[in-house]
Amino acid sequence: MNYQFPKIAYFGDSVMTLVSKLIAIACGSLISFGAIAQNYPSKPIKIIVPFAPGGSTDIIARSMADPLSKQLGQPVIVENKAGGGGSVGALEVMRAPKDGYTLGLATVSTTASNPAINTKIGYDPIKDFAAITNIAATPNVIVVNPSFPARDYKTFMEVIKKNPGKYSYASSGTGGIGHMQTELFKSLTGTFIVHIPYRGAGPGLIDVVAGQVPIMFDNLPSALPFIKDGRLIPIVIAAPKRLAILPNVPTFSEVGLAPANRMAYYGLLGPAGLPKDVVDKIYAAAQKAVLDPAVRKRIEDTGSIINVNGPEAFSKEIAAEYATYKGVVAKQKLELE
Repeated sequence: MNYQFPKIAYFGDSVMTLVSKLIAIACGSLISFGAIAQNYPSKPIKIIVPFAPGGSTDIIARSMADPLSKQLGQPVIVENKAGGGGSVGALEVMRAPKDGYTLGLATVSTTASNPAINTKIGYDPIKDFAAITNIAATPNVIVVNPSFPARDYKTFMEVIKKNPGKYSYASSGTGGIGHMQTELFKSLTGTFIVHIPYRGAGPGLIDVVAGQVPIMFDNLPSALPFIKDGRLIPIVIAAPKRLAILPNVPTFSEVGLAPANRMAYYGLLGPAGLPKDVVDKIYAAAQKAVLDPAVRKRIEDTGSIINVNGPEAFSKEIAAEYATYKGVVAKQKLELE
């Protein structure tokens, strides 16, 4: 009896072909990313500012655009995408191709305070972005219109404590740093002033200067020109120490409010997965850009402190600030309006 062994299909060639294809795809991806980094940049680069023109974020971005263009050899274009306390612009950066041609100007609002209060924001500030470098650390200041019945911190506190709910304050938007810091200030002092959110710091600041809204907790770069010409009165500032340009304005620490003594940051980031070589090229360009005395002066004249610290340090900075504001939201039981 002749026993016929069952035929066993041989898939060796098919398996080997599949493996070869997978290896080819993987190698192709590596080569593709390598080519992106090697040839980067070969076309204009866009920096998305997640707020309206005129605010501190816009000022810092435009101060760096031309210097970065000179270092990278391609035009660097600033584009404003306001809305949602900075989330509209941040989402566009998150969804951008991972090629380094769409970057974002990261702020405390977009990477810490807004995500901390808005659980439906649509992105994770830690996982969905590639930090490139901080550019500047910026003091924040409470300012009032000259018509407000106070020109110093002591009188300011007396006025708002005697008149709960009578006065209002402008912010760059719900969840923005100005909103969150003012709410922190209110919780620390037991005061109540009404929140009026705007689509960016610029429009809010214009209304405070015009007297439509009396108070704002703003970043110093955008408020300083109006302070210098007397159209805004500085009350108290978030900074490590008193500033030479505002020697008579106390810090929050001086008036017993150390938890409110927090500076803002303005840095560059891209979508998560940005090739390391591209990140390194942009970081190196930023380092060289701020060596130019004219660039340094332009940024420092806003009251900002230059802090080009690189991807690792900036990532840690973002994570720490996010954790801080998550704690503030939980402790103060803050919710979206």
